[in-house]
Amino acid sequence: MSLLKYWKSLTASLGLMFLLTACGGGDGGSDTASEPEPAEGETGGEEEAASEGSADAEHSFKLGVITPPAHMWHQAAEKFKEELEANSDGRMTLEIYPSGQLGNESDMLQQIEAGSLDFGFITAAEISSREEAFSAWFTPYLFETIKDAHEARQSDVATEMLGTLDQYGMTGLDYLFAGQRVMLFKDKEVKKPEDMEGLVLRVTPSPPMLEFYNSTGAATEGIPLPEVYSAVQTGVIDGMDMDLDATITNKFFEVVDYGAVTNHMVWPAVAVMNSATFTDLPEEDQQIIRDSLATAADFAVETRFAQEEEFKETLADEGMTIYELDKSVFEEQIQNFDEVYKQKDPMIEKFITTFRE
Repeated sequence: MSLLKYWKSLTASLGLMFLLTACGGGDGGSDTASEPEPAEGETGGEEEAASEGSADAEHSFKLGVITPPAHMWHQAAEKFKEELEANSDGRMTLEIYPSGQLGNESDMLQQIEAGSLDFGFITAAEISSREEAFSAWFTPYLFETIKDAHEARQSDVATEMLGTLDQYGMTGLDYLFAGQRVMLFKDKEVKKPEDMEGLVLRVTPSPPMLEFYNSTGAATEGIPLPEVYSAVQTGVIDGMDMDLDATITNKFFEVVDYGAVTNHMVWPAVAVMNSATFTDLPEEDQQIIRDSLATAADFAVETRFAQEEEFKETLADEGMTIYELDKSVFEEQIQNFDEVYKQKDPMIEKFITTFRE
């Protein structure tokens, strides 16, 4: 073969190899040719995403609550878990983190917004730091019993409040009640507001609660719940705003002598859920969540209401002096609160006007 023929043959061979490579061989092949077929029983990404939103998908949720297992809110969480799993035939499961295991309430709200926590039972006091309208729940002496407040949670204005949480990436679902607020005093039997002047009381640092207590002449301290026992014991504070349930579960009866059963405020927790997680669920599953929460809320209020006299007796047996203090004693404080808070938000004004008898 001549040298000229040899180079022509070599050039033609190289050209053919380049053409074959460009048309489908090696790394330059098309997506269709190079992508492996799914193995038997596997589905593609679109089918998997669709199954997540179907009514037969499985979901594992987490719920955080600040109170210990003995408290009514934790018991309500357990009831919610029971109902959720039963009503979904086991497709939805719930893991509960009590006693602030996931952090304080502010921490848990941030986790819910971020989607790392699905549910929270968060006090309306904490929620009111985001949306002032929730302060309306702390209007003094607005509800005679927690059953009255439980019914009020289904009102238009209470539902409207829940809707304000959408802007934070949270869906407000319901309210749960754990008794009404009472006043505990270390070594003084308070019978009128004047007796409170100069006392230092632990009060949740929520503006409406501070408004009420400061109007009596008392000084307030926003001490975290786990530190309250030692604060009373060492004389840092002279008493506290509390509910009977927490007085027992936290053993405050060991450090305070007097309990004025005023029932001056209700104390709701707001059941909130990450909005993206909730809206991604089919309507059937959303309704299961709402129904399960409603059952838990009913359970909490009926159980807690029935325990009122039992709790009073328990604290008396522990050595506390338990006595009733009528709302007429705080008439001036009630009027002052209404005047101040009606001007803060149209929903607060509507709430107070609707339920003030």
